[in-house]
Amino acid sequence: MNQEKMAVMEQKIDSDYRNIAGIAVQKDGRLLYENYFNECTAASRVHVYSVTKSIVSILIGIAVDKGYIKSAEQKVLDFFPDYRIKKREKTIQNITLKNLLTMTAPYKYRSAPYTKYFTSDDWITFTLDLLGGKGEIGKFRYAPLIGPDILSGVLVKATGQSVLDFAAENLFRPLGIIPPGSVTFGSKEEQMAYNQTKTISGWACDAAGTHAGGWGLTLSPLDMAKIGQLYLDSGLWDGKRIVSEEWVRESVREHSCWEEENLRYGYLWWIIDDQEQAYAAMGDGGNVIYVNTAKRLVVSIASLFVPKPKDRIEFIKTYLEPAFEK
Repeated sequence: MNQEKMAVMEQKIDSDYRNIAGIAVQKDGRLLYENYFNECTAASRVHVYSVTKSIVSILIGIAVDKGYIKSAEQKVLDFFPDYRIKKREKTIQNITLKNLLTMTAPYKYRSAPYTKYFTSDDWITFTLDLLGGKGEIGKFRYAPLIGPDILSGVLVKATGQSVLDFAAENLFRPLGIIPPGSVTFGSKEEQMAYNQTKTISGWACDAAGTHAGGWGLTLSPLDMAKIGQLYLDSGLWDGKRIVSEEWVRESVREHSCWEEENLRYGYLWWIIDDQEQAYAAMGDGGNVIYVNTAKRLVVSIASLFVPKPKDRIEFIKTYLEPAFEK
């Protein structure tokens, strides 16, 4: 580590990235740096928002590996045979899991109906009712919250387990991550408090018990670093296969692009840099799992929510990576 550059990095956190809760940096599988801010500790768990999506992507991959799901090309409605398609609705019948994983599925809403979503007892049916419409399949449309829950429903239907139970058995416990508990909200105030939590180990779910696919999971920086290391090591953990190398490779290569923002997308992972094979799971508020394959580097940053946080990838590239170069 370059101590001078490390000091500059930490000064930058104090001045411009003050909502950071904790950072972990690993190189070649060794933990080189671990630090906490805002009265957080190694025991703290924070809501990582859309990092949850990348966890769900891994779970879909594991379900494919185990034969619960045939492939990413399988049609969404294969898993919901009892779902009643509305009259003249044809688009939804052709949407695949890959469309959900790459954010290339169309939806009927222009402005996301978040209030109705959060007060719904069944997020899956609510979201299925909004899937399809007149939009074009294959065109990128980022769905922050209303959309990924369908993948949670797919996991439940395919595996016969809750998303949390499947994750605990096949991902969390094998990586030494203590499985969180299920969390439901009785009010808007409870949900807002959860967004700022430092102490709750949880995964948000609806009244039907289905866990959120696009948000709602709390993790620590070390938990997040383990996920990043798993992907850096192509799906292996301590020599044991957790998810197939093929799924990891497909997850972190470009499948679609958010052209307006010049952001490229894999299977619920963001593609950062082709030359260094860098990619990231990113969540609102500045939560990130960053993997740089060329440098054998994993960076995890857990952050307390603030609106419009400063870019964490810019922070990593400008201040953090230089501090760990020889």
